[in-house]
Amino acid sequence: MDGLANGTGLTLDAAGPTMGVRSGGDPMHRYLVVANRTLAGTHLFEQLTELTRHGPCSFHVVVPAEPPRNHAWTETEARAVAEARLEQALTRFAALDADVDGEVGDADPALAVEDVLLRGETFDAIVLSTLPPGPSRWLRLDLPHRLEGRTGLRVIHVIGHPEPAAAGSE
Repeated sequence: MDGLANGTGLTLDAAGPTMGVRSGGDPMHRYLVVANRTLAGTHLFEQLTELTRHGPCSFHVVVPAEPPRNHAWTETEARAVAEARLEQALTRFAALDADVDGEVGDADPALAVEDVLLRGETFDAIVLSTLPPGPSRWLRLDLPHRLEGRTGLRVIHVIGHPEPAAAGSE
């Protein structure tokens, strides 16, 4: 694979932004969506809807299997919570005029993104949904800038609110 080493161990496609083509000939923009506790928020759905207004899109949703912070947990529990969030999101995102699929990823969101990219999947941008500054661990880790630096992809950062406690681990 011809690619561009970006100094982080990732190899990216040297062609730049990638677009598949639908059978009608329209370019298809591909987005990697990374979210966890904010996955059910209207802010994310609105952002994805806005992206579809600019042409055909596909979204690959990655939900990091982060462990709950309020009790002892097992890896199986963390994955089950992430899988439930993913299934709910895929059902909700089916209303978008876009192709949508997804997976549960590594508990570390940066590694979850890296795992997808290392499989050779290509995207035009990453849509990252976080909690607001303060409660957001991902923002304290400077995840939006880290992902841009590590992947070379544009990061579209949206800030939302946590899901209700019944929908997840917190």
